[in-house]
Amino acid sequence: MWLLDAFSVYLYGLSIVVSVIAVLMLVSGLDDFFIDTVFWVRRLWKSLFIYSKQRRACYYDLYRPAERPLAIMVPAWHETGVIGHMAELAATTLDYENYHIFVGTYPNDPDTQRDVDEVCARFPNVHKVVCARPGPTSKADCLNNVLDAILQFERRARVTFEGFILHDAEDVVCELELRLFNFLVERKDLIQIPVYPFERQWNNFTSLHYLDEFAELHGKDIPVREALAGQVPSAGVGTCFSRRAILALIEAGNGVAFDVQSLTEDYDIGLRLKQWGMAEIFVRFPVLRYQRHHPQTNHLGQNARDCNVICVREYFPDRLETAVRQKSRWIIGIVYQGYRTHGWTRGPVLNYFLWRDRKGAINNFVSFAAMLILLQLMATWLIQQAWPQAPRFVSIFEGRPWFNFILMANIVLMCNRVLQRIVFVSGYYGVKQGLLSVPRLLWGNLVNFLANWRAIRQIIKTGDPRRVAWDKTTHDFPSIGGENRVKRSLDEILVANGVVSAAQMSEAREHRIDGLQIGSSLIHGGLITAEQLAHPMAEQIGVPCESVNLAEIPQELIDAMPANIALHYAVLPLRTEGGTLVLASESYIDPVSLAAIARQLQRRVRYVLAHKGQVIVGLRCCYAHLRDKEAYRRLLLEVASQCGRAGSHRWSRLWDHYVSGQVMLGEILVAQGYLDEVAFRALLLSHSRSGQPLGEFLVGQGVITQETLERALSLQASLQPNMLNLLAKDARASRSETPAERAA
Repeated sequence: MWLLDAFSVYLYGLSIVVSVIAVLMLVSGLDDFFIDTVFWVRRLWKSLFIYSKQRRACYYDLYRPAERPLAIMVPAWHETGVIGHMAELAATTLDYENYHIFVGTYPNDPDTQRDVDEVCARFPNVHKVVCARPGPTSKADCLNNVLDAILQFERRARVTFEGFILHDAEDVVCELELRLFNFLVERKDLIQIPVYPFERQWNNFTSLHYLDEFAELHGKDIPVREALAGQVPSAGVGTCFSRRAILALIEAGNGVAFDVQSLTEDYDIGLRLKQWGMAEIFVRFPVLRYQRHHPQTNHLGQNARDCNVICVREYFPDRLETAVRQKSRWIIGIVYQGYRTHGWTRGPVLNYFLWRDRKGAINNFVSFAAMLILLQLMATWLIQQAWPQAPRFVSIFEGRPWFNFILMANIVLMCNRVLQRIVFVSGYYGVKQGLLSVPRLLWGNLVNFLANWRAIRQIIKTGDPRRVAWDKTTHDFPSIGGENRVKRSLDEILVANGVVSAAQMSEAREHRIDGLQIGSSLIHGGLITAEQLAHPMAEQIGVPCESVNLAEIPQELIDAMPANIALHYAVLPLRTEGGTLVLASESYIDPVSLAAIARQLQRRVRYVLAHKGQVIVGLRCCYAHLRDKEAYRRLLLEVASQCGRAGSHRWSRLWDHYVSGQVMLGEILVAQGYLDEVAFRALLLSHSRSGQPLGEFLVGQGVITQETLERALSLQASLQPNMLNLLAKDARASRSETPAERAA
């Protein structure tokens, strides 16, 4: 009998607990229902009264502003094999050129440093940053080191970044992400785009429950928050800060932008910028010129606008332990550290959303407890059904009509909660994932409960939520193939191939001709020929080497190549092979630029390495200012055409001497230290839109002075041979030769 009495007391206590939990669930359910109602009312209103009168922004609007310099900040601790994939994917997919990736590494992580060095060798716009302290420190500390390196780079390279973008090494970025940031960064100080996790196998509930939460959070909750409060929490990835915001953060932090004690520095910054009156925006920008998903992978129930938004994709943890560790960090940073740091504001609307952020500390326990109680009640009911002689207890809900009302309200609100999740998950991932999100609700409750419990234990252990250490979560990166390749030094290849001796190379470096880089200096000094330089350079880069005869390039190819593309990238069209256009260049074309050329020409391209001067002369004859000096242009083309005829050794020597001696203004300015090579490429993006000669543009931008330009132009003229002078000299030499020497 005492067991029955004890169970009766237990049921009585359970009824009290159930009543408290039911009330808390009702409050939370009404809160969520309010957000649902605001979202759907706003969506209907905009559809009926705004978009019926105004045109929606389209992808081609993103191409109107000039490309501003953008910096991508990537913290990397034990990220071997990941950074290369990210840079490769960014170079081949991003429809943007004027960006640089700064990767924060640690002095005690040599494997990641080695990997980043390999990437930097292939991608000139990727830069390695080594943090001052050994890792792992907090993500905020790593970002502070990266930001300091960016500001140093600006001073050295004379580049001013207008946007600072947060990404993780495993992020997969959308093609038009940087164009969207570039479009908005002049008007907005914090720009956040959605995050959509990658799918895994259907039964991997741990990873896929992130998919459910982010689909609803970034599909509904954050847009409503922005609309009502004007405040957007950063997701830590896919976030762009304006220059004004970054400088304000640095000033407020006495030189430190990111709070090193915060586990969610991104969330913290969103609140600080709002308090300072800065503009924040959450952007769901669909690109409908193409379908993001391959036709064979389109899923039933996907919404065309939802599944084609510019967003960040990445894999989230697929192991319970890892997911709990990550979410506990989020809970400590947002709930406990957020309250300690920011408290409450004077704005009631923002306070409402801060309460929504922090209610998870209670809600996670409530949801888990409700699940346990439901299982207990189901077990009791099953026992009574299977065992007719079992004792019958009065229902714990008996005689409380108010509780019945709350229970029914909670059931209705729960059905709405499930329906909302199905709708938002299906919009991006399809109906299959939308329906699977229902059983994943239970697993998500378990993960959140364990994360909350772990967070509380960590806080109790340290005594202060701001003293909890940063705990990095590992991620996966999609496999894209390919290998990183470290470029050997050109000096090493020349010496190894026996083109010059080590002593000659050392002498050449010590007495390099003013205004020339080492390769050009060797040619002008007569130590090597243009052909001897081109082959080692091609070996270093990993592309074929060819000698280009200007007279043999079809005129229709020259006419089909836009002059601004040819001059900006310093390339000449040579021929077509199948559907691929073969270009000639005198230097390495990085994957970012090569992909940009392909996008602008709307065809596949590859390039070969030409001998020094061949592309320069070709550009001057076909696209640049020599069109205004038609007589000289025709003379050059005539000499070039003579080189392809029988017995043209004399003409070929003359032409090679002229061509290999040509020097571009940019090479002189870089060689003399007036310009950083990477910064010069960034300046060329703006120059291509200016319509000015390069020298005038650089003076107008304040990069160099007029005096510097005049000296550089004078040096260029003294270094470059003139064809008329060469012909006159050749004629004099020919008259002095004997008939036998001329025949030879």
